[in-house]
Amino acid sequence: MKQRHWNHSHMESLFALLLFGVFAACVLSVLLTGASAYQRLTTRDQLAYQQRTCTQYLATKVRQAASPDSISVDYFGDGDALIFSQEIDGELYLTRIYCWDGWLRELFTSADGDFSPEDGEQVLPLQQLSLELEDSFLTAVFSLPDQLPLSLTLYIRGEGGELA
Repeated sequence: MKQRHWNHSHMESLFALLLFGVFAACVLSVLLTGASAYQRLTTRDQLAYQQRTCTQYLATKVRQAASPDSISVDYFGDGDALIFSQEIDGELYLTRIYCWDGWLRELFTSADGDFSPEDGEQVLPLQQLSLELEDSFLTAVFSLPDQLPLSLTLYIRGEGGELA
């Protein structure tokens, strides 16, 4: 009779261990699913943040321009550059915003200085930037790394620019 009691107790322990294993597998499954969803959301949010940051950076720089005449687009390095000119203490200075070596860069220099594209400060990761200034509209097409190009059109008015 003691042996039957021993088998019954052994079966209860085995059942409890099996139940604990199923519970642990379910918890692990939920955690892995949650981690995967969190990673996807984080990646999506990072991309949206980079897009908004690039868009707002360009729009803010255009809004800060002293006048529409101080904004131009020219070739710098191996692509387009947005150029802002301003006079400080009777000397002309240029701020160039351009894409070089996988980065959106900004370079503030005197107008007569000889500088190369790698001298600019890295602002944001960026694959490509093309600019077009026609009438009072500035169109910027840019691509973040491994993403489709985005387009931004700004209307430049008397005291800076405004998003169109």
